[in-house]
Amino acid sequence: MSTGLLHLHSLLRWVILILLLVTLYQSFVKNEKIKSTSLWLMIVAHVMLLIGTYQSILGRFGWMNLPEGVSVMKDSFYRFYLVEHPTLMIASIVLIALARGKSKDLNYSAVNKLLLIALVLILAAVPWPFRGEPIGRPWLP
Repeated sequence: MSTGLLHLHSLLRWVILILLLVTLYQSFVKNEKIKSTSLWLMIVAHVMLLIGTYQSILGRFGWMNLPEGVSVMKDSFYRFYLVEHPTLMIASIVLIALARGKSKDLNYSAVNKLLLIALVLILAAVPWPFRGEPIGRPWLP
C-alpha cells in the first residue's frame, strides 16, 4: 500500500503543477474561470497533503519507521523527506488555499503573488531527478 501511495503522490505532483500554471495564467489574464480552476487546485493539493502526511508518519521512511540511532537533521535523506519537503509543501498548500479565497473575490493581483510564491516553494521542495542521490526521484514512478 505504501508503494502505491508513493506512486500516486509522485503522479499527482504533475497534476498540481499543471493546475497551478493554468490558475496562474488565468490570474494574469484576469479570466473568471479562475474560480473553478483554483478550487480543483486546492482539492488536489489537499489530497496530496493527506497522502504526504501518511507517508511522512507511517510510510516506509516515515517517522514511525526510523532506523535506530538515526539523527534526522544530520542525514540529508531523512532531513529532506521528513523536515524540508513537508514544511515547504505545507506552506505552499496554505498559500494555495489563501489564493483560492482571493480568487472568489477576483482579487487577481493577490492571487498572482500567492501562487507565484507557492510555485517557487513547490519547485524547491520537489525531489527532482537532478537533485542527485539520495534525494532525487525519477520523473515518473
